[in-house]
Amino acid sequence: MGLLGSSGGARQEARKGHVPLDVDGYPVAPPDLELEQVHIYVRHGERTPVGVRMAGPPANIPENWMFCHTARQFRAAVASIGGPEEMSDTSVPGMPAVEELRARRVVERPDGKAALGECLLGELTDVGRESTFNFGSGLRKLYVDKLNFLPDVVHSNDEIYLRSTNMPRTIESLQQVVHGLYPISKSAKDFVPHLRIRNGKDENLFGNTFACKRLEILQIGFAQAAAASWNTTLEPLDKKLSKYIGGNPVRLDGKPRASGILDTIRAADAHGVKVPPEFHEKGVMDVIEKAVVTEWFAGKHGVRRPLRISCRGRTILTVARPGWISDRTEEVRRLGMGPLLSDLSRKMQEKAAKGDADPTKILIHSTHDTCLAGLSSTLDIFDERWPAFTAAVTFELFKKRDTAAPAAPTWQNVLSMLGGAQNTTDHYVRVRYQNENKALPFCAEEGKHLPGSPEFCTLAAFAERVRELTPKNWETECAYVPGNKQRDREEAQAAADKVISKP
Repeated sequence: MGLLGSSGGARQEARKGHVPLDVDGYPVAPPDLELEQVHIYVRHGERTPVGVRMAGPPANIPENWMFCHTARQFRAAVASIGGPEEMSDTSVPGMPAVEELRARRVVERPDGKAALGECLLGELTDVGRESTFNFGSGLRKLYVDKLNFLPDVVHSNDEIYLRSTNMPRTIESLQQVVHGLYPISKSAKDFVPHLRIRNGKDENLFGNTFACKRLEILQIGFAQAAAASWNTTLEPLDKKLSKYIGGNPVRLDGKPRASGILDTIRAADAHGVKVPPEFHEKGVMDVIEKAVVTEWFAGKHGVRRPLRISCRGRTILTVARPGWISDRTEEVRRLGMGPLLSDLSRKMQEKAAKGDADPTKILIHSTHDTCLAGLSSTLDIFDERWPAFTAAVTFELFKKRDTAAPAAPTWQNVLSMLGGAQNTTDHYVRVRYQNENKALPFCAEEGKHLPGSPEFCTLAAFAERVRELTPKNWETECAYVPGNKQRDREEAQAAADKVISKP
């Protein structure tokens, strides 16, 4: 069934499940701390479902989504055999001349028909482009206008680091974020942003099961354990929902999978697409969400007990922490998010050591829900909810101001310019997710955070935990030794049973 209408009709309801960046509610750091660097990991904007589900009666959720009118026209740079007079402004001296080819993308259906504005499966929609642009505008309001941290005009790619996974929806989301943060009027004439993308084997913005077969085995084991634990809890939903999924039961490993149901309903809600009323009844989608979150992310978190943080004998904050972490859970963390956290920690330590000699102030990564949930689970700050579109995990690096310190001698100033005289012990890391500060449990001990402010973890404590999570030899730890694959999965499932949360 095709969807009539356009993105304009859904715009009023497009914010369901979306959490915009709260600039006004941003908690300014204590006056003795100075912001040095910001690392942002943002999920792409609203998209269409990644598969066709519940398209027939009685659900009648559209098979064809008409929300992709924006950016269908584009200009591609192509090599030209013309002379220098035909070179465009983007041509590079010494390289073949470049001219622009105008084109419009259209989606062709199996019957050969094409409709302007129709989206591909999993494509960033007009709603998603708007929300990611607004996210970038929010970053500008916060870090340029409010905090005066970033320059008003960007001149160089040394000032801003931009990276995306090799997926059209994340690349296009990053383009929108950059345009919101630094629109053309706030970009130097010769500034062309570099969008960094890694090859698949080198990707670390999500758990890379393509490059790490050992991680794949472990995740399958945890998924099987989640199904064994949660499928009976999902059974009561069959009476309400089976008629919408071809009479099949609602199961984590069903057809469609529970994760597919969650994906379709979330995408529909984000675009104002009507879904059967049962999906919005209390005790339906929240149960499915809990089950799917367990299936996907239980491998990165363990059984938790509350931790009370005290200052001078008084409890000032209670946070969750791991009661114990199994060897398998720690292994999933190392192989899944360890490489990404290692990159992050290294860059923050370099900034702390070099100071102003490192000009990069903001690093923006356009990624996926699995990255955000994986990061927060690995750091024991996960809220156990599926990440919303354009949700973000932010790591802010601060240094302690030393206003009373005497002027440094000339030799120390020289070392500072060369990047060798900063004291990394006076640096702090604050993690934020969904507009909230997140105190890191492993920084709760006295001496591992700013006194009286447990959300400011010392860089030393942060780096220490990341070292524990960093594979010593990635290829060796990821290698899969051919043997009994089913036995290996069963062993992973048995280990997962010990940490899977019971319904």
